[in-house]
Amino acid sequence: MKSIATLLHEHPFFAGLSEETLTLIAGCGTNVHFKADETLFSENDPADLFYVLRRGRVAIELDPARGEALVLETVEAGEILGVSWILPPYRFAFDARAMEDTSAVAIDAACLRGKCDNDPALGYALFTRFAGLVHDRLQAARLQLLDLYGSTGR
Repeated sequence: MKSIATLLHEHPFFAGLSEETLTLIAGCGTNVHFKADETLFSENDPADLFYVLRRGRVAIELDPARGEALVLETVEAGEILGVSWILPPYRFAFDARAMEDTSAVAIDAACLRGKCDNDPALGYALFTRFAGLVHDRLQAARLQLLDLYGSTGR
């Protein structure tokens, strides 16, 4: 069985980080598993974790007041889930639901934020990676909403 540090080293999101840095991050990680249709987190839950998906698919959803949840994006093995851990108020903005049996490395956010506070270079390296991920997720949500509701008329 592979160590969490090895799993992170093999993940493209963490490419370019030193072995020492990956070991620091891995110290905050644990392996987790979710069954199909299991909720990983809900909107406004504390963003105590983020996930490095190893297997499976997860829907990032917007749960309307009534009716079916709107799937904004599907995240698959090899991707990251949960960007809200890095910025206050550390609350999830959407729901996340396993679409099939899913395995991931869960990274404890408080643990990692503490390590970032003690090592600003680590904090900067992670912040720049997650800022790009936030940008990509916002664009995906925008495109999904445009697809559903059409042009804004501008």
